Amino acid sequence: MVSATLSQQSDAETAGPSASAPAEADTLSYPGRTGATALELLLEADPSAEITGEGENAFVTAINGRAADDSKNEFWSLSVDGEPAQVGAGSLETEDGQEITWTIDTF
Repeated sequence: MVSATLSQQSDAETAGPSASAPAEADTLSYPGRTGATALELLLEADPSAEITGEGENAFVTAINGRAADDSKNEFWSLSVDGEPAQVGAGSLETEDGQEITWTIDTF
């Protein structure tokens, strides 16, 4: 079982006294585990994550009910210890002690 942490990014432009936070989180973090890929650990942390493709060609489109919005040029970016991943989630072999983070980003 993976222990994952969800968090919500703040958006100063839309936040106000009457604004309510969306139910979905914009960030998911979990510890790496030697011998497991980032994709395997994601699916342990969130079995409902939405993915297109498989294995090395997997592309994550939604995590914890939060889908990346194509109309806003959003995507789920993957980082390891705060640095952008150099390979996809299905290819990224994690290690004990690493922090794996998924964040909604734009291009």
